[in-house]
Amino acid sequence: MSQLNPEKLSVEFRSGVTPTSPFYPRFYTLTHSDSTGELFVTIGTNFAWDKINQIRDEVMGTWVQWNGSAAFHAFVQVDGPDGQLSAAVRDEVFRRELPLALEAIRYADHTFFAIHPTLDCSAILIDFLSTDPSFLRREYWGVFADYAPRSGFLEDTRETL
Repeated sequence: MSQLNPEKLSVEFRSGVTPTSPFYPRFYTLTHSDSTGELFVTIGTNFAWDKINQIRDEVMGTWVQWNGSAAFHAFVQVDGPDGQLSAAVRDEVFRRELPLALEAIRYADHTFFAIHPTLDCSAILIDFLSTDPSFLRREYWGVFADYAPRSGFLEDTRETL
């Protein structure tokens, strides 16, 4: 897994969403640039479909009610243009890079997490989408506290801005 570099993270809040509200609906679209290593998190009242490319290597998520509390439900598209071989490679890449993606989402919306501290205890559910049953599944990926910046990370970053 790569380490999050806040200098290579861009965050966009779309119309109707601020760093503090609303709680519902609140949708996250994470994309990236292979050439620069930059990550882009768009937070809005819907997914940022305009940011999606044909490769479909984004992570898309939203807050939902699950078992009586808030949970983060995300989706990744495992199928690729080359069928099962591509799906196997993409599945491996998603598994390797999902911790970085979840850390980036958590970091991008740190103000929201600060005013809703219980969200750090929220379950993260990832749907791996595929037409191949061997890759189609839903998995529990821990809680956001597992992906929170290390102590002092936000303060260190603010000093360099």
